[in-house]
Amino acid sequence: MKFTKELLPGNAKIICAYAPGRINVNDTLLSRSFILTPTLLLEDWPPQRPEDITLETLQAALALEPEILLIGTGPTLRFPEARLMAEIQRRGIGLEVLDTAAACRTYNVLVSENRNVAAALLMI
Repeated sequence: MKFTKELLPGNAKIICAYAPGRINVNDTLLSRSFILTPTLLLEDWPPQRPEDITLETLQAALALEPEILLIGTGPTLRFPEARLMAEIQRRGIGLEVLDTAAACRTYNVLVSENRNVAAALLMI
């Protein structure tokens, strides 16, 4: 699916298109898991399956101190361990776990609202 750019800040890193196994961030085509903020793209994020997501693998995203962390778990919604979700919330970071397509749409909405968001997106 294609996304519209008109509502989003001009120099922000945004998701322009999503299809299973690939996402376009601005002019960059990605086919591996990654972390994204409005100002930063961290390619080749190691987790490849929802069960690979741990506090350790999320450290790069958590170090950015986002207001909201989106976790895209691939084609289906799969929640991480409850302890992991509780630790993120204990740090005062809002957490949304979604399938990757929904996480892409939500990320763009939050960027358009100038929110401090980070998205950790699995590519399965």
